Amino acid sequence: MHQLLPAALINAIDELGRLPGVGSRTAERYAYYLLRTDPHTSKKMAEALLQLHSGVKNCPVTFALIDADEDVSVLYSDPTRNKTIVAVVEEPLDIIALERTGQFNGTYHVLGGAISPIDGIGPEQLHIPELIERLTRDNVEEVIIATNASVEGESTALFLQRHILDAGISIKLTRLARGIPVGVDLEYAGQITLAHALEGRRAF
Repeated sequence: MHQLLPAALINAIDELGRLPGVGSRTAERYAYYLLRTDPHTSKKMAEALLQLHSGVKNCPVTFALIDADEDVSVLYSDPTRNKTIVAVVEEPLDIIALERTGQFNGTYHVLGGAISPIDGIGPEQLHIPELIERLTRDNVEEVIIATNASVEGESTALFLQRHILDAGISIKLTRLARGIPVGVDLEYAGQITLAHALEGRRAF
């Protein structure tokens, strides 16, 4: 079928098809939509993608996503945020999900993934040493382990618990309550579900 289409359209379909969750038919629809729409729309999208890597970086403290010209995340530098409570999440977008609940006024720490041997992700590839350092530096009193309710998320939570205890740090460890269904990432959980999960967090 590809030989029946112009090369430029084929290239657009192939590149769109690289996106997670986008199959060949969806990629074809996206590419055809962009072809039919105002060229200015495609140009704006292309410019946004070109600026993506140069305009975004990780906060050196929390590893949240921040503007390239920022020093640290505003959710850490804001004096009204409680630095003695840290919610540990897997990915930066999990922060957005928790912030939408309006129930959390602490700070965050992004691990950068979850332990998953089958995917080749071990503890050494996560931002765990930086977390241990923060616990002492910021006099953290509570760590809320907010990893996803999945096998990988649970394994990561247990590893963090052991690692913190082995470091000799006396701290309150809590885990999000089971308001979040197993298999659902924080990014896709509803606001009410997340709010209940925060309110009902339990001791680890």
